[in-house]
Amino acid sequence: MGNSQSPPANPRFTSASRSFTPKELEDLKSLFASLAAQSQSNGQYISSSVFQVYFGLKGPLGDRMFDLATQGRKDDKLGFEDLVTTKGTYEKGTNDEIEEFIYRLLDVTNDEILTRSDLESVLITMFDHIFHLKGSGPGSRSNCYMVDTFLNAASFSKDHDGCNDKSMSFEDFKSWCSLVPSVKKFLASLFVPPDPGRLGSQVPKLQHLENIDSSVILLRDEYAWHIGGALSQEELEEWKLLYHSALNGLSFNTFLGNVSNNDGPTVLIIKDREGYIFGGYASQPWERHSNFYGDMKSFIFQLYPKASIFRPTGANSNLQWCAVNFSSEAIPNGFGFGGRINHFGLFLSAGFDQGHTFSCTTFNSPCLSKTSQICPEVIECWGVVRKGMEHEKQDVVKGTVLERFKEDRHMLNMVGIANASE
Repeated sequence: MGNSQSPPANPRFTSASRSFTPKELEDLKSLFASLAAQSQSNGQYISSSVFQVYFGLKGPLGDRMFDLATQGRKDDKLGFEDLVTTKGTYEKGTNDEIEEFIYRLLDVTNDEILTRSDLESVLITMFDHIFHLKGSGPGSRSNCYMVDTFLNAASFSKDHDGCNDKSMSFEDFKSWCSLVPSVKKFLASLFVPPDPGRLGSQVPKLQHLENIDSSVILLRDEYAWHIGGALSQEELEEWKLLYHSALNGLSFNTFLGNVSNNDGPTVLIIKDREGYIFGGYASQPWERHSNFYGDMKSFIFQLYPKASIFRPTGANSNLQWCAVNFSSEAIPNGFGFGGRINHFGLFLSAGFDQGHTFSCTTFNSPCLSKTSQICPEVIECWGVVRKGMEHEKQDVVKGTVLERFKEDRHMLNMVGIANASE
């Protein structure tokens, strides 16, 4: 009956299709049919405008995502095979495949050179999207000061012929993602319909007394989002102000009294006289000990002028420190994170008038401020409210980072960042 043959199957589509269950493929067919109808294409393709509106993508980031999804054809036509192939790579691929996709996504100029300008465009789009969900006006630039703090954490080490400026290599990109996991979370979840709870978009609700002038609060929404990049979704619902030095005084006893009623994790934030802002996430309550304690969920961070998070390496278990009313010089009174006695990653003395920060192997972290000696100007502490979860103290996790909590590792694996700290 003739020599007619079916067109050869697209091997990438065939491979990607196997990543989905029959139910998932049917759901993708329904999604494609709905978006193609909105594109007025007689069910043949999805247009760029409809694609970007549905997934909540805007500006250079939205254009670049559509370009990658259509294999760079520039025909404004996203077919069903394109949708399945892209989602199969981006959502179902290996960690390396997902990271490679995001790395290419950041190259918004599509010149195979990932520059600081590319990252700046992406970060502006991200912040507009995330904090518009929080209620800021369209096109707001109130959060753009954060762009520089995130860029300050990035490295650009790749040379190019005929170009003075260096670009971000793939290894630079992976290192940056480990420092700013909130960015990785967001960029790894763009093929999910946008809503305030979408992975990478959730910002904790910051609760404090109404009579407190918000201008004295260090913790801004943007900072909370950055810190939350290393936390589970359950820990991103609500944070409550427990202590603020401008309101409660620079007193260690007052600090401990205010935070002692909170049996969950806390977020400590310090601004020193140099203007640097940094702190730590304490997974265990602040309690009197004569030695280090805590578990592998604690970490320290920088907020300004650089945004970075430093999680435990497993090199040692010197995580939290809280010593009160000890008379021995071998047990310094105060509280902090990491390092070793008198050489902590971050430490505040019981007088709350001085402290220090040194590079430490506990978190593979640098000095968090301009110098190792710090003079605190503002200290505040927030309690993480984990609604719907039991507030039982967790046992100390001993050993390597591979022994972290399984639920949190599963969550991190979902966005491909669990291995970043191994």
